[in-house]
Amino acid sequence: MSSVQDLVRQRDELARQQQELNQQIEAARRSERAGVIAQIKALMAEHGVTVAELGSSKPARGSAKASNPSGSKVAPKYRHPDSGETWSGRGLKPKWLQAEIAGGKSLDDFKI
Repeated sequence: MSSVQDLVRQRDELARQQQELNQQIEAARRSERAGVIAQIKALMAEHGVTVAELGSSKPARGSAKASNPSGSKVAPKYRHPDSGETWSGRGLKPKWLQAEIAGGKSLDDFKI
């Protein structure tokens, strides 16, 4: 029968092995990632592609949050012909549009 001290030693040894394996896995991932990045850069250079042309809308993994935390801007879909006020069609209808619709106009009358 194993003593408590033997079990503690085994646990510590297994924890050490786990830590070593985790370090090896992370090193392999970094190495693989570096190779993939090199391939991507080579392909981009070969075909004259720039980072801007890739058009990624997501921030890179591990980078800061998106530059516009309140959400992205949406092009307006409706415009008041007199005041020039606009509405994207998202969220609550603005008061000017509610008033115009209550006055008998259609939402389609204000489409851009």
